[in-house]
Amino acid sequence: MLQELIQKRILVLDGAMGTMIQQYNLSEEDFRGERFKEIPGQMRGNNDMLCLTRPDVVEEIHRKYLEAGADIIETNTFNATSVSMADYHMQPYCREINLAAARLARKIADEYTAMNPEKPRFVAGAVGPTNKTCSMSPDVNNPAFRALTFDELEEAYSEQMEALLEGGVDTLLIETIFDTLNAKAAICAAEKSMEKMGRKVPLMLSVTVSDVAGRTLSGQTLEAFLASVQHADIFSVGLNCSFGAKQLKPFLEQLARRAPYYISAYPNAGLPNSMGLYDQSPEEMAAEVKEYIDEGLVNIIGGCCGTTEAYIARYQELIKGARPHCPAAPSENLWLSGLELMEFTPEINFVNVGERCNVAGSRKFLRLINEKKYEEALTIARQQVEDGALVIDVNMDDGLLDAVQEMTVFLNLIASEPDIARVPVMIDSSKWEVIEAGLKCVQGKCIVNSISLKEGEELFVEHARKVKRYGTAVIVMAFDERGQADTYERKIEICSRAYRILTEKVGFRPQDIIFDPNVLAVATGIEEHNNYAVDFIKATGWIRRNLLGAHVSGGVSNLSFSFRGNNYIREAMHAVFLYHAIREGMDMGIVNPAASVLYTDIPADVLERIEDVVLNRRSDAAERLIEVAEQLKADKESKGAGAAATSHLSWREGTTVEERLQYALVKGLGDYLDEDLHEALERYPNAVSIIEGPLMAGMNHVGDLFGAGKMFLPQVVKTARTMKKAVAVLQPYIEAEKEEGKASAGKVLLATVKGDVHDIGKNIVGVVMACNGYEIIDLGVMVPADRIVETAIREKVDIVGLSGLITPSLEEMVHVVTEMERAGLDIPVLIGGATTSKLHTALKIAPVYHAPVVYMKDASQNAHVAARLMNPDLRAVFADELDREYHELREKNAVRKVQTVSMEEARKNRLNLWD
Repeated sequence: MLQELIQKRILVLDGAMGTMIQQYNLSEEDFRGERFKEIPGQMRGNNDMLCLTRPDVVEEIHRKYLEAGADIIETNTFNATSVSMADYHMQPYCREINLAAARLARKIADEYTAMNPEKPRFVAGAVGPTNKTCSMSPDVNNPAFRALTFDELEEAYSEQMEALLEGGVDTLLIETIFDTLNAKAAICAAEKSMEKMGRKVPLMLSVTVSDVAGRTLSGQTLEAFLASVQHADIFSVGLNCSFGAKQLKPFLEQLARRAPYYISAYPNAGLPNSMGLYDQSPEEMAAEVKEYIDEGLVNIIGGCCGTTEAYIARYQELIKGARPHCPAAPSENLWLSGLELMEFTPEINFVNVGERCNVAGSRKFLRLINEKKYEEALTIARQQVEDGALVIDVNMDDGLLDAVQEMTVFLNLIASEPDIARVPVMIDSSKWEVIEAGLKCVQGKCIVNSISLKEGEELFVEHARKVKRYGTAVIVMAFDERGQADTYERKIEICSRAYRILTEKVGFRPQDIIFDPNVLAVATGIEEHNNYAVDFIKATGWIRRNLLGAHVSGGVSNLSFSFRGNNYIREAMHAVFLYHAIREGMDMGIVNPAASVLYTDIPADVLERIEDVVLNRRSDAAERLIEVAEQLKADKESKGAGAAATSHLSWREGTTVEERLQYALVKGLGDYLDEDLHEALERYPNAVSIIEGPLMAGMNHVGDLFGAGKMFLPQVVKTARTMKKAVAVLQPYIEAEKEEGKASAGKVLLATVKGDVHDIGKNIVGVVMACNGYEIIDLGVMVPADRIVETAIREKVDIVGLSGLITPSLEEMVHVVTEMERAGLDIPVLIGGATTSKLHTALKIAPVYHAPVVYMKDASQNAHVAARLMNPDLRAVFADELDREYHELREKNAVRKVQTVSMEEARKNRLNLWD
C-alpha cells in the first residue's frame, strides 16, 4: 500500500520525538520508573527507554502527530541499539525496547487507519547512526584505531531490526547517516533481519550533511554516498537534521537529480540560536518547505530538530494536489566512490589503477609494511593519486605478513587521509578472508580483485553474493575448473558463463562486473604464447559487444615480463598494447601512473617491432624485438651516463622554444620551464601572449592526443600540473602588466560546477582574462549552484564562467543557469570545458535562461567575447546573432532526430523480419 500511495501523492512524516519529549519536563524518576531504579548513572535523556517506563507519553506524542495529519510515524527507537545504550548500561533491554516501541506505534497507527481507511497510516522503524563511527578513529594519535568493528555494529543493528520487524513496522528508516560505513552495516543487518523474520519491508535511508560543502561527517559527498549504497534495494533516500529547510535545499536538489529512488526530507526548524534552541516558526518553515513541494523535489516531507505537531500540521495545505517527485533514471555507468564519486563516463577512455601499494609488486612497499612504516607507505599511495591514478590497488598477500591485519590497518589509515581517500580502492587478494576484512573498512564503493570460477560455481556464487551484499564492483578473472583461459575461445567461454551467473542468479548490475581476460606474457620464446596479446584484445572487443554493460581490465605489466630489466621496452610495449586494447573497449588496467612513454613517442622502427610482437604479425617478431632491446641497452652502456643524459635531452637540441614548450607540456616535464619561458618572454610582446600562443597550442595538442586514444587521463593530469607550473612562472610578469594597464574591464566569476574537480581550463581562462584587465573571482571546483548565484549577486559580477570536464557537469550547468533565472539575474554566462559543445548549449542551457549563454571553444576567445558582452550596444547585436545561431541548431537537431527515429524503426522492422 505504501508503494502505491507514494506514487499518487506526497506523504507526510512526523516531527522530532526529542523536541516533543522535552515539552513534558520529565524527571529522572519518570525515565527510570520502578523497574530501573538500581541501574547506575543518569537515565534522564534516554528517550528510548520511555517506551518501557512512560509508554503513555510516547503514545500521546504519536497521537499528536497523527492528528496533525502525519501519514508515517517513527518508532521511538533512534538510540535503541546496544552500542548507544551502553552509555546507560541498558544493553540487555534493547530488544524489549524496540519490540515495545514498534507495537505501540503499530497499535495507534492502526487505530487511525480504522477511523479513516482512505488515509492509511504507516510505522517506520527508526534506526539511528549510533554514537560511534566505523570510518574514523576517536584517538588522534592512532588513526588506524576504531572504537567498534563492522561486525559488532551489524550485530547490534540486527538485534534492533529483528525486534522492530516482529513488532510490525511497515518500513525500516536508517536515518541521520553521518558515516556511510555505519550505513552499510545497517543495510547488511536490514537484509539479514528481513530474511530471518520472513518480512520484506521498504528500506528508507536519510543522510545528514555536516557542512556547507554538502559532505557527511566522514567526508563523503552525496554522490559518493549514492554510489556506496547503490547495491541495496532502497525505497527512498533523503536528508534530515543538518540545517533548516532553506540551507538544506541545494543538497536536496543534488540528491533528487541523481538518486533513482523516492526522496524524503525532514529538516530542522531553521538553524539553532546561541542557546541551541530553534526559533523558526511553523509558518516560516512551511514557506521554505513549500519550495521543495512546488519544485517537485520530494515524495516524503517531515520535520527534525525543533519541530512539533504544529509544524507537521502546516504541511497538509502544501501537499494538496502537489506533484510528487519522479525518481531519476538509474545510471547506466559504473559508479565507484571514495570520498568522491568516480563515474565511468564516455569521456574517461581508460581508468588507471595505481599498482604500487602491492606487496607482491613493489619491494619498497613490502619493506615499509614489514617495518610498520605506515606513514611512508601512505606516501606511495598519495604519490599515485597525484600522478593520476583514479583507483588505488591494495594488496597485502605475502607469506610473512598477517594479511588480514595489514589490510585492515592500511585501509583504516587511508580513510584518515582525504587526499588519498577521495579515490576508490581496489581490494586485491587471493584470500577471501583478506578481501572480506578489507570490505569492512571501506565506506565507499570499491572494487574486489578478484573472484573466479576456478573452485566451482557454488563457491563463485557464494563469494559474488557476499561482494554484492557489501556493495562493490568485482573483477572476474577468466579462470574456471579447467584452469586459466589462455585462448580467445576459452576467454569468451568463461566470461560469458560468469556474466550469466552474476546477472541472472546473483542479481549483479552488469555495470558492476569487470572482466580480466588474463594479460599474459608475450615474446617468451614459446610459440603458444605468441598470440596472447591478440587473444586478449580480441576477447575484449567480444566482451564489450556481447556482455553488455560489463567492463574489461587487466594487469598490463604481465605482458612484458620477458623484458624485465629493460624499462623502456616494457613501457613502450604497454603503450602499444593499451592503444590497441582500449580501441577494442578495455577501459581499466593496473598500470604505473607515472609511466612516461607515449605511443606517439616510440621511434618508427621500434614501434614496428613492438607491434609485430603485440599483434603477432610475424613468426620472428620476438627475436627481432630482442635484437632492438639488446641494441638499445648496449648503446646506453657504451655511451655512459653523460651520453645517456645528453640523449635524454635531445628534445632540446635544434628545436624552437615553441616546440620545447609543447614537448614539456605533452610529457609533463617541468625542469626547463623557467629557462624556456624566459626565452619566450624575450620574443613575445607579453606574458599573456605566451599563454595564448605556444602554451595553448601545446594544450590543444594534448587534447588531440587524448581524443585519439594516444594519451590517457593520468598523463593528461601530469600535463595539467606542468601547465600550472608554467602559469606560476609567468604570474609575476602578468601582475606587472596588469598594473601598467587600465582600470578593471569588468568583474568575472569563474567556477567548475558541482560534481567536477577539473580546473585546468578554468585556470587558463582566468589568467587570460586577468591579463585583459578583468577582475577574476575564482570559486574553485565542485561549486554548488546556490554559491554561484549568491556570489554573483553579492559581488555584482558582470560575467559568469562555468567550467566542466565530465558529462554530469552538463546537467549541472543547466541547473546553475536555471537558478540564475529563478534569482532574476541578467548576467551573461560563458560555458566551457571538454564535454561542452555549441549544440548542447543551444539545446539545453540557453533555453532556460533569458540572458546570453555563450559556448567557448577555447580560452583565447573569452576576452574578445567578454568585451562584446560588456558593451550594451554590442551585447544586443551579439545576443541577436547568438539567438539566430542557436535557433538554427535546434531546428537542424529536430530534423536529425526525426531521421534517426525513422532509421531506428526501419532497423527494428528488418530485425523483426529476420527473426
